[in-house]
Amino acid sequence: MSTQNEKPIGVFDSGIGGLTVVRALLERLPNENIVYFGDTARVPYGSKSPQVVREYTLGDTNVLLAKDVKMIVVACNTVSAVALDVVQKRANLPVTGVITPGAAAAARATKNRRIGVIGTAATVNSNAYANELQRLDPAVQTHSRACPLFVPLVEEGWLETKATELVATEYLFPLTLEKVDTLILGCTHYPLLKSVIAKVTKGMVTLIDSGEATAAEVERMLDEHGLRNTSPHRPNVQFLVSDAPEKFTAIGERFLGRKLGVVKRVATG
Repeated sequence: MSTQNEKPIGVFDSGIGGLTVVRALLERLPNENIVYFGDTARVPYGSKSPQVVREYTLGDTNVLLAKDVKMIVVACNTVSAVALDVVQKRANLPVTGVITPGAAAAARATKNRRIGVIGTAATVNSNAYANELQRLDPAVQTHSRACPLFVPLVEEGWLETKATELVATEYLFPLTLEKVDTLILGCTHYPLLKSVIAKVTKGMVTLIDSGEATAAEVERMLDEHGLRNTSPHRPNVQFLVSDAPEKFTAIGERFLGRKLGVVKRVATG
C-alpha cells in the first residue's frame, strides 16, 4: 500500500509533446513516480474549439484519477489556456498548467518588457499568456504568433533542416520587428526547436521553456503540500496513450531523451 507521498504525479497532454515536461520533471524531481497520458487518438487539440477541448480534458483527467495520482500537471498549453478549471473542479488535488509558470519565468527574464509568445492557434487565440503577463506586470507588451507548422516538423524529426529554418524565419520575423527580448515557447513541441529558433533570432532573445518553469512550480507545490516522495525505491514512470503506442514509442524517445519502456493503450471514457 503506497503512502500519499509515494503516489505518482499525473501528467497529460493531447499527444506526445508533453514528454518535454516529463523530461524536465525527471531532471528536477528524480525520486517521483510519474504517470503520463497522451491522448493520441484525438490529437491535435490546438485546432479544436474550446468546448471540444474541455470535453476531452475531462476524459484525460479521469484517466489519471483512475491511476490514483497525488497531483495533476497539465502539460498541454491548449488545455492550460482553455480548460484548466475543468481539471481543477474534477480532480480535487493540486493542479498546475504550463501557462502561469511560463509567463512568470518570462516576466522575470525580460529586460525591455516586450515578450513574444508562440504556440498553437488555440493557445494564441485564448490570449492566456498575454492575460497572465498583463496580470503579473501591466507594463509588459505581448506579441503572439501561432506557428502550426512547427508541430509536424518536430514529429518528422526535422529539427535543424533548412526547411525548418525557413519556416521559423517566416514565423519569427514579425516578432523580431517588435523587438521582443524574451520568447515563450508556448507549445510542448517547441523546445526541440530551440537551436533553430536561437539561430533565426540571432541569439538576441531569451527562450522560455514552459516545461522547465512548470517543473520548478511542481517542486514548489509538492513542498507546499508536503507531498514529496522520499522513498528509496527506484521511481516508476508509466506511459499511457489512447491510440498507436508503437508510433508514440518511436517518436517519444526523441522528446524524452531516454527510452520509454512499455507504452500501454487505454480508453478515455
